[in-house]
Amino acid sequence: MMTRRQFMAVATAAALCCRARAEAAGRMLDFQIGDGFGDANKADIEAVLRSAAESIWRHCPNTRWEVTGFYIYHRRDYPICLDEHRVDGRIAIGLTTQGRYWAQFAFQFAHEFCHALAGHSNDWRRLWRGGQPANQWLEESLCETASLFALRAMARSWQTVPPYPNWKDYAGSLMKYARERLDKAALPTGTTFVAWFRENEAEMRKNGCLREMNNVVARQLLSLFEANPSGWETITFYRLGQCDPDESLAKRFGVWSAAAPVAQRGFICSLARIFAVG
Repeated sequence: MMTRRQFMAVATAAALCCRARAEAAGRMLDFQIGDGFGDANKADIEAVLRSAAESIWRHCPNTRWEVTGFYIYHRRDYPICLDEHRVDGRIAIGLTTQGRYWAQFAFQFAHEFCHALAGHSNDWRRLWRGGQPANQWLEESLCETASLFALRAMARSWQTVPPYPNWKDYAGSLMKYARERLDKAALPTGTTFVAWFRENEAEMRKNGCLREMNNVVARQLLSLFEANPSGWETITFYRLGQCDPDESLAKRFGVWSAAAPVAQRGFICSLARIFAVG
């Protein structure tokens, strides 16, 4: 018969083991691929999406999914990360691409994966959801940044460690896709980003999904994330705190910074300074 001390030791060890398993599960990137993606093999689609996700996910070591798993489905209108979990608990992400356009798969998914970090990670029930805040353009631009970041990171890693050995040559296509997006997002000659932003902020506040403008912002943010990739974990705190549909950009950065751990506030301040509000 066990003594009380022995019983407590066994119970504690079992609890720690269960906690470790739960934490490990919360770090998993589990994919279920739906139909409708043309002649693209589901295993290949998963390999691309996993590579895109891991390029960002590896920089978020303290982030967990409460319910592990993504359901990837095809839709005709636009890519989206749904706010509501599926009945089975999975996060539903819709993509519009088809066939073997791996760069486009990666670009679309990385954008929606960034939305998932903002809206579904850690204690996601505390997050504000829905609505169209005045600074929705900022989250959209951050997600466009995630797409560029993932493509460039994948292009580098696939040169040496592609998902399959015969995919090494796709590295150039990934970088080309990113470069074309960056070229389209260049500022007019002689224009500073702050001047461009002040001219266009009001329009973006009315419509957060003006992709050409989102891309211009993303181009400005990319170098900061590439120099400090741990900054991706700040996205998990973006929707914590008060949601004010009419908030100023300075207030959005202030609320975001206050919700984040002290160690991550410097990065958020660096983002704010790009817009001259830091």
